[in-house]
Amino acid sequence: MKPPFHLWVVCDGKPGHENQSLGLADAIGRRVSTEIHRISLAGNRGFASKLRAALDAARTLPKPSLVLSAGHSTHPSLLLLARKSNAPCIVLMKPSLPLGWFDLCIAPEHDFPDGTDRRDILLTRGALHRVTPGDGERKGKLILVGGPSKTHGWDAAGLIEMLAPATDRGGWQLSDSRRTPADFLEMAREKLPGVEIISHHDTPPGWVPRTLAAAKEVWVTEDSVSMVYEALGSGARVGLLPVPRRDHESRVLRGIDSLVDSGFVTPYSKWRQTQRIEAPPSLLNEADRCAEIVVARFLSGGGNAA
Repeated sequence: MKPPFHLWVVCDGKPGHENQSLGLADAIGRRVSTEIHRISLAGNRGFASKLRAALDAARTLPKPSLVLSAGHSTHPSLLLLARKSNAPCIVLMKPSLPLGWFDLCIAPEHDFPDGTDRRDILLTRGALHRVTPGDGERKGKLILVGGPSKTHGWDAAGLIEMLAPATDRGGWQLSDSRRTPADFLEMAREKLPGVEIISHHDTPPGWVPRTLAAAKEVWVTEDSVSMVYEALGSGARVGLLPVPRRDHESRVLRGIDSLVDSGFVTPYSKWRQTQRIEAPPSLLNEADRCAEIVVARFLSGGGNAA
């Protein structure tokens, strides 16, 4: 049996960044035999401290086949580890350092609004994530609520008013996020009696991906861009709940509008007309597509096919 490919994932302690890196690593592992090694820089402040932490953590690890990371603070450590181990390095999201220093950059389309034909840049529809469709029957109905952000304001009363008719047949669960205003869940409990309200403080690790994997229909507030793409990656039918926009020219929001135009998500205004969340034209899981390219480009020799 051939040995597995060893993937080093440099992490900065931010869940969103780690979600992207491990989403790619997981997808690679669905194609070839791998072992994933996390190198955490969390808690280390300053350039030199992070480099020392990366070198110390890597000292006892098997030689990597790939080194990858997301988040600007990880980039110097990523480059150092890749150079010392003579392994290709992959950066997720557009780096602040020169692109030519990395073997591959995987980034959302909105990071490169004019597009690119560079072979060392792979553009994706949204950020990568770890959500995949479940194997069992899809019965769940889930509502994922965000909160105020740089691109969006907040209208709790308007959101409740939209959710009331959308959930009147029962069977729905609603969960909030770290950005959700503190009084929203209490308002939802009062105004949406048929909906099970679950605070994100009370959910175990991995609850959202597992629940999405079993969901048939999902409503997501449009400010929660990462959750929109995670819901699409689960294979569920996804409805989009509007909240007030602050930045109408945001590149990220143009990506959301593109999902509406191409039929991947059903806007609430259309649901009001049809009373139906439409199925997307295809499963949108960019981690799997990127993993195919990464395996073909960097891991085509040796290793053990999964």
